[in-house]
Amino acid sequence: MPRIALLGCGRWGRNILRDLLSLGCEVFVADPNPEALKYAQSAGAQILGTTLNDLPQSDGLVIASPTSTHAAVIESALFRGAPIFVEKPMICNLADAQRLAERAEGRLFVMDKWRYHPGIEELRRICESGELGRCFGMRLEQAGWGLPHDDVDVIWILLPHCISIALEVLGHVPAARHAFAEQHKGRALSMHAVLGDSPWVTMEVSVRSPVKRREFYLHCEDGVAWLDEGWSDHIKIARGAGVSGGEATEIERRPVSPELPLLRELRSFVDHLGGGPPPRSSAREGVLAVQRISELRALAGLDR
Repeated sequence: MPRIALLGCGRWGRNILRDLLSLGCEVFVADPNPEALKYAQSAGAQILGTTLNDLPQSDGLVIASPTSTHAAVIESALFRGAPIFVEKPMICNLADAQRLAERAEGRLFVMDKWRYHPGIEELRRICESGELGRCFGMRLEQAGWGLPHDDVDVIWILLPHCISIALEVLGHVPAARHAFAEQHKGRALSMHAVLGDSPWVTMEVSVRSPVKRREFYLHCEDGVAWLDEGWSDHIKIARGAGVSGGEATEIERRPVSPELPLLRELRSFVDHLGGGPPPRSSAREGVLAVQRISELRALAGLDR
């Protein structure tokens, strides 16, 4: 039974705890919030504490604390010597991300759940196989109303998802080209951004959309394939160039596994603790995501 230290058991940490327990792990939880510890105990966590120092040694550590605390929590976790799985973004400061990635190379990995979504994996397969011809680019949109985070803005919370999807499907993250952001009282509410040119990636993240959208499109020479829901058991494919007018003649609904991405990525980490391959997003790839976000924020005139 793998022993996992879970650092943070808030809104998302509770989902992580649920899935680690379902994978047969013994989970120790540290969280300064008494309500979070009360929930963790009721859910089945074995040992509780307010900090990592309160917990015994473990085979691995999962960090689900607020984004602004990641650097300090990773720093303390490194002394344990065990592999670390940290929620995206790895860190919201490029210098800290680079420094800690160097120290923790081979032991630090980033939780990018969309890289484990079966629908995103199918988009990658279509791109790699050339089934729809040459890939032109991707259009990635994540928007809703409000943000349940007060330590960082929507760009740090949602843009890492888009960047990880581009990495998974295209195999690389194109260079930052253009970005603009909507702000209110000095806080970013949305961003439109462009990466690369061939292939290109356009990204929109926003907390000002009354309609929740999770839409990820792969544009190719002979058609478009897309995932248009956060959870779905299929992707859609429209064939043709779309230049003759009218609606697409036929939309294919291609089934994919309904297994939840969070469970799949946590299983990959647990398997790695038992000698399996590492999770998909390395610390270096985590740094690359932070670098692109920092570049886009600068292009949009943020953080001056």
